[in-house]
Amino acid sequence: MEEVVWGYQGAAGDAKSQILENKQNVALTSGKNLIDTKASLLDSREDVEMTNGDTDEDDTSELPSLEDIGLPKELEAQSTAEESSEPSVIEVNGETMSRTGNLDSSQEPDDEWLQVLGNGLLKKKVLVAGQNKEPRPQKGQNVIVQLKMTLEDGTEVEEDPTLCFTVGDGDIIQALDLCVQLMDQDEVALIISDAKYAYGSLGSSQPNVPSNATVHLEIKLLSVSDSPDIELISGKERLLMANKKRERGNVYFLRSEYVFAINSYDIALNIVNSTSKVDFVEEEEEELMEVKVKCLNNLAAAQLKLEHFEAALKSSEAALKHQPNNVKALFRKGKVLALQGEYMEAIPVLRKAAKLEPSNKTIQAELSQLLKKQSEQRSMEQAMYRKMLGNMAVSPRSSPSPSPWKIPWKWLFGATVVAIGGMAVSVIIAART
Repeated sequence: MEEVVWGYQGAAGDAKSQILENKQNVALTSGKNLIDTKASLLDSREDVEMTNGDTDEDDTSELPSLEDIGLPKELEAQSTAEESSEPSVIEVNGETMSRTGNLDSSQEPDDEWLQVLGNGLLKKKVLVAGQNKEPRPQKGQNVIVQLKMTLEDGTEVEEDPTLCFTVGDGDIIQALDLCVQLMDQDEVALIISDAKYAYGSLGSSQPNVPSNATVHLEIKLLSVSDSPDIELISGKERLLMANKKRERGNVYFLRSEYVFAINSYDIALNIVNSTSKVDFVEEEEEELMEVKVKCLNNLAAAQLKLEHFEAALKSSEAALKHQPNNVKALFRKGKVLALQGEYMEAIPVLRKAAKLEPSNKTIQAELSQLLKKQSEQRSMEQAMYRKMLGNMAVSPRSSPSPSPWKIPWKWLFGATVVAIGGMAVSVIIAART
């Protein structure tokens, strides 16, 4: 069983499902920049297909909404106006501050800040205006930024001079992904984000961010470039890109942010499934197929957590088409069928998985539980049938009716006496006459 190394802890998940559109914008970062991206923001190394962890269906809540990263027109106008009227800044002992001398941004006038989402939880201020000659970053484009992250008390938790990511793919925390789309080339901006758009209630171990912590991000937009044509990249580059998206999905899965996980797995699958104008060697094709099956299995696991049973069943069956004896895919298919009440179909699937991996206690436990449920279901059905049919299968034994010829002797004697008496009376009357 593979385990996931928990790197960056991801964004807290409460945003509109529009982010799922990103799977059409497969963002592919060229060459080494994407591969060398800071591990704390993009790293998680192994597959999240944890069979043992999937026995607890403890998340039955509705799909968490996703934040809409589209910028309303009024915010666009507000952003332009604020950038043109931004006060000058000076450097004091390495700290950027306004000429008013106030280092506490929370006490600065509100009109210096752009309320990105209008809820006061995410705001941006331009420190150094950029060049507005080029269009701002769009979804699917690759950007490189200089990042410095601190807590509210000034504790520095991360610094990266060349952080590279794909806009809109969920590679980094929501605060940065949203705000970079409002920046010009060479612009330096300060972002203050509530935990909701940073590391949430879980916090992060790398970087070391406590739970429910507000973070300050000072970023400079260094470059913006289009993603490379996926049809023209080599098999090795395609494999690295797909794995990055899959690993990112694993991080979201571990944080129970299943909608974001599904988005990352979908992007990885789009990368793997895209057509290619470049020939791959056999080894590269096999490795890409392995990544595809892992993504399908993980996708099924996330869909199962959200109780999207039909989607999870399709993902599991797609994995089994490529690897019919994949134990994890068999387990998830059997579990979905069991949750749908299809016990007769689920039992053979789980038995096959148990036969392929007899030492797996999770599969054995699930199979045993399913057999017990099937037995209880049969007993209930039999009881229901008996009630419906009124126990006609076993007819009741009725008491024998008395024979008409078996007349009690007392009645017979009385009737004889009456008859004889009647005859005697008749004879006496006849004699008198």
